[in-house]
Amino acid sequence: MDFLNTLLLLTVGVAGGVGLTTLLRPKPATAVTDVRHESTLLLERIEKVFKVVMAEGYFSEIYNYQDQKTFLYVFSDPKKAMIIAKSKVLVGFDFQKVRFRLPEATGGQPGDKTLVVEAFPEPEILSIDTDYKFYDIQSGILNHFSSETYTSILDDAKQAMQTRAMESDLPRIANNQIQYMMYQLAGSMGWALQLPEGDQRKIEALDEGKGIEDIQ
Repeated sequence: MDFLNTLLLLTVGVAGGVGLTTLLRPKPATAVTDVRHESTLLLERIEKVFKVVMAEGYFSEIYNYQDQKTFLYVFSDPKKAMIIAKSKVLVGFDFQKVRFRLPEATGGQPGDKTLVVEAFPEPEILSIDTDYKFYDIQSGILNHFSSETYTSILDDAKQAMQTRAMESDLPRIANNQIQYMMYQLAGSMGWALQLPEGDQRKIEALDEGKGIEDIQ
């Protein structure tokens, strides 16, 4: 019995010693890197849109900026810059603004395969991609360029591009293009498309072989 007790105590002692040695043994240093990235994406709204690009144009604009401040009614401190802007402009239509009706809705014959366009939206800029380059930036002694100044300059240059695009032939070409496309699509399905009188004459002119760019 004494022998068994002694053996048991020795066994427990050896096991405890091995465990303690393992715990106290120095471990090799290892690099631990904890990299965390957090991102939050918020979906604010989803809308079904049907917008069609019908014309694409490229524009360039040289925009001169100058601002002059007077200090103490005597000291003039100007700042100026020249910006060259180049833009790709896409002009098209929002089809949610188109209004159609069938002739029978206003007393026409049932089965008449004519689609009447009552209202068609004006062409609009669907996208504008602009690249800006600043040249000849001259700050004043006290009249410096700030981040707000640069933002204002870029906004003005972009607005100038939009104005130029809408004053160009892009809207007219886009308007003729979309109406002719609708006219051809309806015809391929056995339907007739009735546009407002002025637009109908344009479509007939296109059918006579005139180019879209030639129609006023």
